[in-house]
Amino acid sequence: MPALADQLARHPDYRVLRRLVPVTHFASSSTGPLLRLVILDTETTGLSHAKDRIIELAMLRVDVDTLTGLPVGDVQIYDGLEDPGQPIPQEVSQITGISDDMVRGQALDMARVDALLADADLVVAHNAGFDRPFCEARCPGFAALPWACSFADIEWKKEGRSSAKLEHLALHQGLFYEAHRAEVDCHALLAVLMAPLATDGKTGLARLAGAVASPSFRLLATQAPFDAKDVLKARAYRWDAEKRVWHTRLKDEAELAAECEWLKAAVYGGRSVTVHLEKMDALVKYSSRAGALSEQQL
Repeated sequence: MPALADQLARHPDYRVLRRLVPVTHFASSSTGPLLRLVILDTETTGLSHAKDRIIELAMLRVDVDTLTGLPVGDVQIYDGLEDPGQPIPQEVSQITGISDDMVRGQALDMARVDALLADADLVVAHNAGFDRPFCEARCPGFAALPWACSFADIEWKKEGRSSAKLEHLALHQGLFYEAHRAEVDCHALLAVLMAPLATDGKTGLARLAGAVASPSFRLLATQAPFDAKDVLKARAYRWDAEKRVWHTRLKDEAELAAECEWLKAAVYGGRSVTVHLEKMDALVKYSSRAGALSEQQL
């Protein structure tokens, strides 16, 4: 069968999908310094960080050669279930296959989790804005490490992908798998991030390692005129009802500078104004904790 699949794959009119086979050991030699990553995924009872709980946590600890952007050596694996202390909604069980009976009396092995985090340099998740607050609420050690998001920190459309969903990214590489269980999702993400990206030839792992050094920003359009709301909304600003301010997120200082110029011209009519800025490094990015607050003169 593999020979037939290879023959079919060489034909221009066909694409062949292969089942994802998790890799737990890579070549042991490296050409440069190593970066130790923890790739993780969670399954939860719902989307609310305030009231929902983790029901599954999976982690892969892998060393990455910083020169090649490729994994080196053995992959350390943890996958555990946990009783959330509340019924698992039916729709969650249908998606994940995790039932109340499976998690009853189960608890995460926090000693194992702490051991995997102990000498890690970076945590990676595909939608870290979802996973990080859940993980930090369950284990304080997650808050002490920098995080990167393979969903948000890589501009997948620029890399020729029509979607940033993990299943789609895997399919683009000719891989399929049964999604929505935490461990296989982690293996799929590792496979996706090992591939070179179209724009610069670096692997996704290397791109995420580089993204950690660049802070992101939340720019608040402080005291923006009321009649500018449609312009701000069209620009993808979001309304913070608690602080009563429009705001947007910017990935780096270049985007921040360009956005400040636009904001001054399009919203404040060229007037010099002071707006508020939140700077988020990798230690707070994607968490529910605030970054460093400051004022910005436009």
